[in-house]
Amino acid sequence: MEIISTIADLRARLAHEPEVAFVPTMGNLHEGHIALVELAKQHAALVVVSIFVNPLQFGPHEDFANYPRTFDADCAKLQEAGAQIVFAPTHEDLYPVPQQVTVEPPPIANELCGAHRPGHFCGVATVVLKLFNIVQPKVAVFGQKDYQQLHVIRQMVQQLNVPVQIVAGETVRAADGLALSSRNGYLTPEQRAEAPRLYRTLQQIAQAIHSGANDFPALEAEAAADLLAHGWGVDYVSVRGQDTLAPVVPENGPWVVMAAAHLGNTRLIDNIEILLSK
Repeated sequence: MEIISTIADLRARLAHEPEVAFVPTMGNLHEGHIALVELAKQHAALVVVSIFVNPLQFGPHEDFANYPRTFDADCAKLQEAGAQIVFAPTHEDLYPVPQQVTVEPPPIANELCGAHRPGHFCGVATVVLKLFNIVQPKVAVFGQKDYQQLHVIRQMVQQLNVPVQIVAGETVRAADGLALSSRNGYLTPEQRAEAPRLYRTLQQIAQAIHSGANDFPALEAEAAADLLAHGWGVDYVSVRGQDTLAPVVPENGPWVVMAAAHLGNTRLIDNIEILLSK
């Protein structure tokens, strides 16, 4: 496995590669990331994984400085998984001047997580487009756990005519249902024991909808109240249309129920897709 740290060296290395699959990450890798690498291997012979903690997507009071950086361990996992190239650019190489040209994501980026993290999806879309321009992959793989991020990236690629196929990897979960996340490491043992409640809450909403419930605001409010009663801080619980993430959901789905909530200082997100059989 090769580790490449400059844009010029990566472009030279990839110049004659016919097909590349790309997995962008911020490092601190877990089995969810490795599953994305395995999925990427199904789409191209050469897999490039980037590791870069992107400052543009962090707010002024978020955890950029403390975000876990575990580069050596990440590289060991990627080598075992069969990735051929790790691209680990420096901040100076990726942002040689202040980034004044940015990607303006669609309005939906200001709702849900975007309402609580202003500018986040602008930062995500900007760095992803920069990475696409550098790597020029045939396929890029993103996790479905970050459902709104996946939607924004798909919209960017479609509307800006970026020649990259976006492939979604299913959410990987611990045995108790908690979606794997780099931020799970922030949880205390007591919080980690409580954390699976978020997924169970989404499951309960999905089951209620499958049973015929259609008062989505009531389901959302009940779920939020239950989380609050168990010590969570709730950003949102929301049923949306899968295709648009619009709050006015299609009558017969498909839907996605999404949530973001805090345990202490740790923000967790999760979602479940809902498709009623006809």
